[in-house]
Amino acid sequence: MRQIVLDTETTGLEWRNGDRVIEIGCVELANRQLTGRHYHVYINPEREVDAGAIAVHGITNEFLADKPRFPDVAIDFENFVRDAELVIHNASFDVGFLDHELDRIGRPKLAELCAGVIDTLKMAKEQHPGKKASLDALCERYEVANAHRTLHGALLDAELLADVYLAMTRGQESLMIALEDDPALGEPGGGWGGQRPPVKVLRASADEIAIHQAYLEKIDGALWLPPPAAPGGEG
Repeated sequence: MRQIVLDTETTGLEWRNGDRVIEIGCVELANRQLTGRHYHVYINPEREVDAGAIAVHGITNEFLADKPRFPDVAIDFENFVRDAELVIHNASFDVGFLDHELDRIGRPKLAELCAGVIDTLKMAKEQHPGKKASLDALCERYEVANAHRTLHGALLDAELLADVYLAMTRGQESLMIALEDDPALGEPGGGWGGQRPPVKVLRASADEIAIHQAYLEKIDGALWLPPPAAPGGEG
């Protein structure tokens, strides 16, 4: 099971108004384990970054001036996330931005590239209704160290989210361990409702049947025995 925990930073809050992606950060999970592989890139958005956005992530126009444009990094990004399940906090935001970038250059959207999307924001609201569900709040709830997060950053946030996601879904580990310990589980004929192995039938011998029948006849009024013949019956 391959999953990619993903985050982006952008020039502003709304791709429909022309905002663009300026940073992509991804970390890879395989069978719920961090593999050490990651994808990280800064992108020249070909427009100014909003002052409010700079206050959040600290990525300036000057810093981005010599960075590659999205068409230059699209293939590498696609290759990293292809066929994986994406894990994203507030997925509609990042997916909307990335789909817009891909669509601008005629590339397939994430739904065609990837196996699906898990939104940890939605998951957190379902698991803890009425509680704060920001990444910082979840780090505090699940005791994920985030003191070094003074500004938002796509790769840093993806790394933190990976730890949070694993903590939020810790109960799934028992299932993974069971699958590893018994490869037959989950396969046809295994422990998930497949065909059972043939059952060996041991039949009673003639002597055992006779002994059993004699014992039954000693039980007075047993329902499984035919009723005794009535006195004065047919002769």
